[in-house]
Amino acid sequence: MQSKLSPRILGTALAATILTTLGGCAGSSEGKDVAYVARDVESLYTEAQRRLDRGNTLQAAALFDEVERQHPYSPWARRAQLMSAFSYYIARDYNKAIQNAQRFLSIHPGNKDAPYAYYLIALSYYEQISDVNRDQKITEQAQTALREVNRRFPQTEYAADARLKLDLVADHLAGKEMEIGRHYQRMGLWLAADMRFRNVVEKFQTTSHTAEALYRLTESSLALGVPQEAVKYAAVLGANYPGSEWYEKAFKLVSKNAEGVTAS
Repeated sequence: MQSKLSPRILGTALAATILTTLGGCAGSSEGKDVAYVARDVESLYTEAQRRLDRGNTLQAAALFDEVERQHPYSPWARRAQLMSAFSYYIARDYNKAIQNAQRFLSIHPGNKDAPYAYYLIALSYYEQISDVNRDQKITEQAQTALREVNRRFPQTEYAADARLKLDLVADHLAGKEMEIGRHYQRMGLWLAADMRFRNVVEKFQTTSHTAEALYRLTESSLALGVPQEAVKYAAVLGANYPGSEWYEKAFKLVSKNAEGVTAS
């Protein structure tokens, strides 16, 4: 079973490094309510930045929001929108991070910091990926958002990190298919299991689950009464993973249950 993806692989470090062009970065902590008073935009932004630097990320996010509320037409407001999204991300309030980054993009779609906003959205989905035993809607949203970063900004360091994470996301989704397929096998639902393992071979063939998926297809084909298919999958397994434990098991399986059968 594929375990939960290790969070913050390069992501937070890259986010923090790049966002220093906008302002300082810090770790997360629980913040107390901030008393809002009208003040000039520079003082307000500076105070928000100070809270962020001290690790009071929720307070910082609220103050960056206040910059935009009190001074919506100031150049500081644009910067504060993205800093607010980043602060919520560090505080692990990923929904607000996504909302603020999306709002930034809706108002400033062509801004030079738009690539980072797209990347921050992708990171916020990625950090919420759950164990394969749970629904994978968030994983699929992360995959979509990471693909968007790579499609729009292929030459950036955001895209380079997105491509790395896309490989991990694909492995996670393949792990979910394997988990479901194995469950169907235990229930004796061989056709349903066969479909799940085919998905892994056809859609996630570069992941770490492909060899086992081919073996499981060998098992399912024999259970479904199509030994020719079983021999075919065992042959593919042997051609691509000749030294793996899965090929050894598949070879023994077809030798015992499909001796003399030719692959379809």
